Amino acid sequence: MSVASVGRVRAEATAAWHAFVRRRTAVFFTFFFPVILILIFAVLVGTNPAGGGLFAEPPGYYLPGYLAVVVLFTPLSRVGSTVARYREGNRFEKLATTPLTRAEWLLAHTLVNVAIIGIASLLILGLMALVTGTASLALGPTNLLLAAAFVAVAVSLFCGFGAVLGGLAGSRDGVIAASNTIALPLLFLSETFVTPDLLPAWFRPAVNLSPLTYFARGVRDLTYAGAPFGDDLLVLAALAVAFFAAGTVTIPRTD
Repeated sequence: MSVASVGRVRAEATAAWHAFVRRRTAVFFTFFFPVILILIFAVLVGTNPAGGGLFAEPPGYYLPGYLAVVVLFTPLSRVGSTVARYREGNRFEKLATTPLTRAEWLLAHTLVNVAIIGIASLLILGLMALVTGTASLALGPTNLLLAAAFVAVAVSLFCGFGAVLGGLAGSRDGVIAASNTIALPLLFLSETFVTPDLLPAWFRPAVNLSPLTYFARGVRDLTYAGAPFGDDLLVLAALAVAFFAAGTVTIPRTD
């Protein structure tokens, strides 16, 4: 990437960050939503390792699920809505007259989402340690760094996915409807909150079709099992490249 390209990405990312910070409602719910989830499921509902059924694993097992909520929903809705808003306001037609390419635009917004969701992930991790303790978590420095890599790669993947939705949907309402329709099944059928043994045997292989599965498995291996994460990060990275490329192609040059 050339110096000029880096400058364009930095300028667009700075503008996107300031646009996010100015929207106080978006800031509030981006960081408050995971707090509500943890308080409901980790404190009020709780886990019951000896009781069987849903939430029958130790608290640390569900950390990837809490992270998956912000890793999945936030970039899908934010990038998808931004692309749709730009289309409605004919802003891509204006951007086409500048040196900023579609890949640079998407990279800039991806970097902003990585920063936002990185902060939210730290908040989730801190709350988990506070309300459930750290006995069931493997929180060594190396594991945390690798978990951060999983978060960054997964956010990049779903930013690309969000750009595809924004490019194909006809409006912001359409993007929100499509993102929720896709995200809700993925959230609960990707080895996040529902363990594979609770699913029908015929459906279990389909879990491997979800990109979120590789995120949940890898983060769980690192932060809960303390085990090698295998090829999950490599698979997730390959999917992130593919979705980012698809998002770049889908973003319109003009409106």
